[in-house]
Amino acid sequence: MSYALYVGRALSGAGHAWLAGYGDEPSGHWLQVSPGRDHAPGATITVGVTPQADLPGRLSEIPQAARTARHMGVNYSHYLGAPAPLTNGGVNEHGVAVRDVWSPSRPELVAMTPPDQTGPNYSDLARIVLERARSAREGVEIIGALIAAHGHSSYGGNSHLIADAEEGWLVVEFAGGLGLWVAERLGPHDIRAARPGHVGLIAQEPDGEVLYSERFIETAQRLGWHVPGTPFDVNRVYGDGRGRRPGSVWIEEEMTRRAARPGGLTLSDMIWAVATPRLTGDSAGYGQIVPLQPDRPAMLRMMWHAPSGPVTTPLVPVFLGIDHVPPEYDRRRHLGRGESARFVDRASEVTGEDAISEVPQGVVSTRAAIAVFKRLMHLAFQGGEPWVEEISAHWRRVERGMAEELDDVRRSAEILIAAEAPDLARRLLDEHVRTRLLRVLAEAEALAAGYEARLRAGPGLNMGAVPKGPDRIW
Repeated sequence: MSYALYVGRALSGAGHAWLAGYGDEPSGHWLQVSPGRDHAPGATITVGVTPQADLPGRLSEIPQAARTARHMGVNYSHYLGAPAPLTNGGVNEHGVAVRDVWSPSRPELVAMTPPDQTGPNYSDLARIVLERARSAREGVEIIGALIAAHGHSSYGGNSHLIADAEEGWLVVEFAGGLGLWVAERLGPHDIRAARPGHVGLIAQEPDGEVLYSERFIETAQRLGWHVPGTPFDVNRVYGDGRGRRPGSVWIEEEMTRRAARPGGLTLSDMIWAVATPRLTGDSAGYGQIVPLQPDRPAMLRMMWHAPSGPVTTPLVPVFLGIDHVPPEYDRRRHLGRGESARFVDRASEVTGEDAISEVPQGVVSTRAAIAVFKRLMHLAFQGGEPWVEEISAHWRRVERGMAEELDDVRRSAEILIAAEAPDLARRLLDEHVRTRLLRVLAEAEALAAGYEARLRAGPGLNMGAVPKGPDRIW
């Protein structure tokens, strides 16, 4: 499902745009930094879905780009049968950020989807945009060109919110195997929440504010879903017809109200938007906030990362220039697809390749950040609203402290870069990020121990079938 929120630069007190959100997937998540790479002529990548996917299809090979950009984001191992590793997006060295969000197509389109569909799936598209796009607009063009050339493997309808320092684009890709997609531009004065991705009324000729696939309007008329000469509401024609959901309306209105205050929207507002218990709970596998700052050196691009739902988990600044993700935040066996049937011990490899875990022994032997923070979340939820507010207030103080350090860290790295010592700059960023990630992990363990002791001494652990937690809009 997932959630994305775009804020244009004119509404930001920091003077730059923002892209934030989280992904709703129960499988294990991990922080991934992918280096830029050169690829040999004729190189290909495998895309699509398998016959085992909820909407089945076939894997296929498409050409790889000659050069792929350095990027970072969150990967995970399972969603509706699509092959792992999967991603909802992140940010690349060019300052292009992507968030992937579900967007249900009308039932007739889902039913029309060929059982042997081919082409990039939702995760493939997000990753390819991060690897290739130098602007948000180019990201839209890449998606359109890929679908036209290779098709699109759908799970029932999807969207991507792509943004850079200048603008955002909400792209909706429809089920049905007809190559249908539409993209709406978001400017410096826009706030847009996607859950699901939604495009409403559009002009019936492509212009600077809307783009779409060939025969987009004509196909709807041929199928009897649109009458020529009448307004074209994309959600009514090709989507689920439900319009904007109450949760999206609520967060857009609340952020608009906050933007009207002196100073505009701040980092604290963006954190609130992904951490509020009205929107965020156990289903949020992680949290992400990308400041879309212009003219940053590639290694100083950054995102704020939470390894679990930010309602009870801190967001920590992570720079694109780091060389190493701490093993505690790397790919884990915890909730990894297929890991329940695998061994770390190589003695079992005689039973087949799939009997051996891909997670290194060194990672297995460290604490799993995702498990530590999920434990803290569910302990706090059992204590009710006061405990959720207490833990949230603690992490918000921690985040403010980390935010206050950033200018000095950037300035130090820029001095090293200017002195032609990029390796030293990377070491600085590595140490800074590693120290903060491990510090909040240790704090989470201590906090969890305290909350567990309070529960056991008081009302006891909730052993019933109904879990406790905040009431959410969605």
